[in-house]
Amino acid sequence: MPRRPVIGIATQTLPGKPGERQPCWLMGRSYVEELRKVGGVPWVIPLIPHDPDTLQEIFDRLDGVFITGGVDVDPTRYGEPKTELCGTIDPDRDAVEIALLQHALNRQLPVLAVCRGIQILNVACGGTLYQDVSTQVPAALKHDFFPTPEQPSRKYLAHDITVKAGSRLGYILGEAVVPVNSMHHQAIKDLAPGLAATAFAPDGIIEGVEGTASQYLVAVQWHPEELTETQPGMKRLFTTFTGAASAA
Repeated sequence: MPRRPVIGIATQTLPGKPGERQPCWLMGRSYVEELRKVGGVPWVIPLIPHDPDTLQEIFDRLDGVFITGGVDVDPTRYGEPKTELCGTIDPDRDAVEIALLQHALNRQLPVLAVCRGIQILNVACGGTLYQDVSTQVPAALKHDFFPTPEQPSRKYLAHDITVKAGSRLGYILGEAVVPVNSMHHQAIKDLAPGLAATAFAPDGIIEGVEGTASQYLVAVQWHPEELTETQPGMKRLFTTFTGAASAA
């Protein structure tokens, strides 16, 4: 039986509650399940930036890197003060994911990133973010369709995206216009060197990027893990990624 590719996924901090729980690291099950379904071996990575040697031991065992959604990226990472527009941040997660991405870029490991993932990838490569799209982008669409008790679905298709012809993302999705869900309030502002924008929302917000070299490096602003059962292109994001990791 062929060896299955090991995919690294950084966690997120859940603060402790005195008398109830100690601080935890956690990650959503849907990300892990989608990777498992397509043959990946998910490796959930603790947030221990104070122990780079242990992190490096983990990184050296990976065949690919998957960066998930989550809390906001700390604006100090891209040279801006944190304002009231920015929500909860997780500095340990920022540090570990940037180190993980730098390792993947240096080793040419396949990378797939979603939602917050496209944002931290852009920051790790030298780009910047809007701290809040609704207040910083004139005429922006509503992008923050976060689940609520009244509307709990993460599968709601909020708007279409237009995909650049001839791009890797276009080849994977197989369509020029694709409906997507949308659960974010931050987004790429200045695109990082070495990344190419390959998908856009109707208001011009960058919804997809990829690397300009041969490395499998794809990032999207939506949550494809919620749409794999209804859109074959979303499933192909995971199968092509794990396929590339198998060959790494």
